[in-house]
Amino acid sequence: MRSGGWQHAVTFELPMLRPGGSEVSEAVQPSENTEAATGVSARPGGPGDLGHGDVLTAVSDGMVALLKEFYGRGPTRAKSYYQDDLVVCVLRGGFSRVEQTLLDGGRGAAVIQQRMEFQELMRERFTQVVEAATGRPVVGFMSGNQQHPDLMCEVFVLGPSDVVDAGSADDRDGTGASGGSSLPPIA
Repeated sequence: MRSGGWQHAVTFELPMLRPGGSEVSEAVQPSENTEAATGVSARPGGPGDLGHGDVLTAVSDGMVALLKEFYGRGPTRAKSYYQDDLVVCVLRGGFSRVEQTLLDGGRGAAVIQQRMEFQELMRERFTQVVEAATGRPVVGFMSGNQQHPDLMCEVFVLGPSDVVDAGSADDRDGTGASGGSSLPPIA
């Protein structure tokens, strides 16, 4: 059994912009590690060259860069965790103008559904960010959203994993859902 806890995390406070484009508050800009989002490795020597903090930075920056590119506005905060075979990226803020209008009009369920569809379409790009940062294959991806407070959570299971059998990662049907459980039936 692997040991460890959730003691490592990198948090970014990203700028919030007023409609005219001016910043609301000072914030940390994403670093050059956003290259992970484009598929270009930020690591000159390849997978073992990044330290733990650099991996967290690459994951957070890469996820923010992708969301900003495809939503037109990125999250205002990002925090990533990496322990054993699990990477979690929690993102806050970033409702688009359309999403905020839907929320204000009582259509929150439509916003959550649209975000779930978007995240499923982005599965491969999100996975590439994490694989480039960690140097390990992603064998599982799950995504969740909530509105109050506005949070997105992207969860990645890395291979090899004690949790996922070697063959079960190949049983996906294209949606990322496993064809069945590898757990024994409950008696």
